[in-house]
Amino acid sequence: MLDARLRIGLLVFCLVLASCNQEAPSPSPQATASPSGYATQSFTPAGFALPGGGGCEGDVARFRAVMTNDYQTGNVKLSVYRQISDEIDHADHLCASGSGAQASALIRSTKSRFGYP
Repeated sequence: MLDARLRIGLLVFCLVLASCNQEAPSPSPQATASPSGYATQSFTPAGFALPGGGGCEGDVARFRAVMTNDYQTGNVKLSVYRQISDEIDHADHLCASGSGAQASALIRSTKSRFGYP
């Protein structure tokens, strides 16, 4: 009797263990492709320099460079990177349309909300 219980117990254990090893279903593809370069470097490269320029063009270029670097070093998750990049793109459009003050304000606001100085 004990031998039968042991066999059944081992069989149940093996079935449970086998179910743990099944692959999870693959996630559905995302609408936009992931930017390349996530965590491709462990630190900011020695030659890294922030873009120059003044006004909203400089604000947009510098923050975009910082975000690209933070993404490439793995310091920001993809979801946050995309969210910030969308706001940088919006600021870039505002700047190009002549709304420089609004563009710079949007960059400052985005930086503040996400903890950038």
